[in-house]
Amino acid sequence: MADRVLVERENSVATITVNRPEKNNAMDVPTRKALRSAFEEVSHDDSRAVVLRGAGGGAFIAGGDLDSFAEFDHIDAIEYVTEYAQGLYNYVADLSKPTVAAVDGPALGGGTEIALACDIRLASEDALFGLPEVTLGVIPAGGGTQRLAQAVGAGMAKELVLTGRVVEPAEADDIGLVNHIYGSDEFEDAVDAMADRLTSQAPVAQRLAKEAMNRGLNQDAGLDLERLAGAFVFGTEDAEEGIDAFRENRDAEFTGR
Repeated sequence: MADRVLVERENSVATITVNRPEKNNAMDVPTRKALRSAFEEVSHDDSRAVVLRGAGGGAFIAGGDLDSFAEFDHIDAIEYVTEYAQGLYNYVADLSKPTVAAVDGPALGGGTEIALACDIRLASEDALFGLPEVTLGVIPAGGGTQRLAQAVGAGMAKELVLTGRVVEPAEADDIGLVNHIYGSDEFEDAVDAMADRLTSQAPVAQRLAKEAMNRGLNQDAGLDLERLAGAFVFGTEDAEEGIDAFRENRDAEFTGR
């Protein structure tokens, strides 16, 4: 089996690539563990900026691998959310180095959440964003309820989370979900240019500025509630129905239980 996560370094830029193109780079637990290890690795190396990508060109990161948590109960879910979802994304958000999400395909669910955990989001015209968890009977529990609201405002975030609808690049740009959007022929050069610009600045100043901005968001209470709520819903009948319906390619019939 190929490495689930690749790490490459060039010109002070570390590029971390989720490498499951056959699964649209969906993240099961082994992939999440490998991704955490990759970010821990680059946090201690000589790189001065980090770019996050998905392999294969068909997707950025499609989100969580449903097969990996279809049978979760509350206890399984709290461990998963704490360690492998919100815990992973919080680590990315708190990384001392500037991070860029290079989104050139669908970034749904956990894909949008990990992109939100990065400092800067660059998108191609092939990108798609969304937090469709409610359509499965669960909620975004990897920081999505908090970081999306900070990026696009509370009203728009509630619309997107409570409807689960997908956002195309032009709208993502309009609402501030991404920093910039580029045509397919411009995207790679734009990612390189942003990474190069980040590596040319003073690392200590960047680290302290990032920490100051992150602390100013004061989102700890919201993340705690999201984590507990995200674990709770996995034990509901609606979550079981939503996940089964998705896997069986049919409409879910929710009962509110």
